[in-house]
Amino acid sequence: MGKTKKVGVTGTFGARYGSTLRKRTRLILEKMKGKIKCPRCETRGSVHRVSTGIWYCRKCNARFTGGAYFIETARGAESFRVAKRKQRELEITEE
Repeated sequence: MGKTKKVGVTGTFGARYGSTLRKRTRLILEKMKGKIKCPRCETRGSVHRVSTGIWYCRKCNARFTGGAYFIETARGAESFRVAKRKQRELEITEE
């Protein structure tokens, strides 16, 4: 069985597991298997998941942590913004 337009990558499940679970799974798998941009070398499509939360870029050989299903989580992005802001504040006070 192949993919179809409506169900996407979850077409292999057929009529099993219920429509809601298949929709949730489809969103997760499309995010996880899509063309993800490497945060180090900015290349699209070279990042792959090694295991839960560990990601690897084939081009620049970078190995980094992230979310279980996607490279960046909401909480991780927030902490990165806070760290950048604190760094800017320290630079301003030193001058």
